[in-house]
Amino acid sequence: MPGDALGQDPDELRRRIDTSKAHPARVYDVFLGGKDNYEVDRAAAAAALAANPRGYLDVRHNRDFLRRAVTTLAREEGIRQFLDIGTGLPTQENVHQIAQRIIPDSRVVYVDNDPVVLAHARALLTSGPEGLTDYIDADLKQPAQILEEAAKTLDFDRPIALELVAILHFVEDAEAYPIVRELVDALPSGSRLVLSHLTEDLNPENVRAVQRTYTERGFTFVLRSRAEVERFFTESGLELDDPGVVPAHHWRPDGAAPLPERADPAYLATLDDIEKVRYRDINDVTDADINVYVATGRKA
Repeated sequence: MPGDALGQDPDELRRRIDTSKAHPARVYDVFLGGKDNYEVDRAAAAAALAANPRGYLDVRHNRDFLRRAVTTLAREEGIRQFLDIGTGLPTQENVHQIAQRIIPDSRVVYVDNDPVVLAHARALLTSGPEGLTDYIDADLKQPAQILEEAAKTLDFDRPIALELVAILHFVEDAEAYPIVRELVDALPSGSRLVLSHLTEDLNPENVRAVQRTYTERGFTFVLRSRAEVERFFTESGLELDDPGVVPAHHWRPDGAAPLPERADPAYLATLDDIEKVRYRDINDVTDADINVYVATGRKA
């Protein structure tokens, strides 16, 4: 079920791509070993890695939390509708691939505002024959538009998992909490919020250094405490699922984190630090490496 965004003129999409400024979705893509990014994005990722050499573990464990959360909600709760805002560039595996492997008729709507992501939307829209996927070209700060467009694919009379994964730290408090409340208010009973967020609670020196590299490049970058992350749930009337708000690698670990690609040591020696990230094993992690809180919560 293709969205209106896919009908946009490719030339117009190219005009919208700003290669002079880093974009969060493309910087994230760098850390995930993707190729759909620009030199300015690689420079931002490299600066963040220099500030915190094991910071790639935040990105990769954040992504693995999403895998575990979608798997849990589909397999244990039977949720078959997902609204993923700030989805980023296609990677392995995408939400619809995880959900539809468990429940083939699952419906997934992806939302992002980066034209590079939009240009790759067809790669996301490869639903299985029984399910549906769609893509909305919109910003998190446009919740009414997101909800209106999402209702063309999702049934708002049945539970929906709203995913706000590694996106709210790019939004100031004055907007972030009202946006989440507006989105959650539109969801039916039994819906879930899946959320992850960077924090300075755990290893402040490392993450503050990373924060500086982003703010110097013009990003809004808000680090929130455990209580402030919980507030997204409590102010929206949600009940936290076990184990509550915890560091990403402690949320229901299942031992299934993907193993790195194999690479010849001689070849690895030719790569720079940011290029080596895709070959790092994320199972090699300690509490001193992680600066991401994660949680899921239920709407009564």
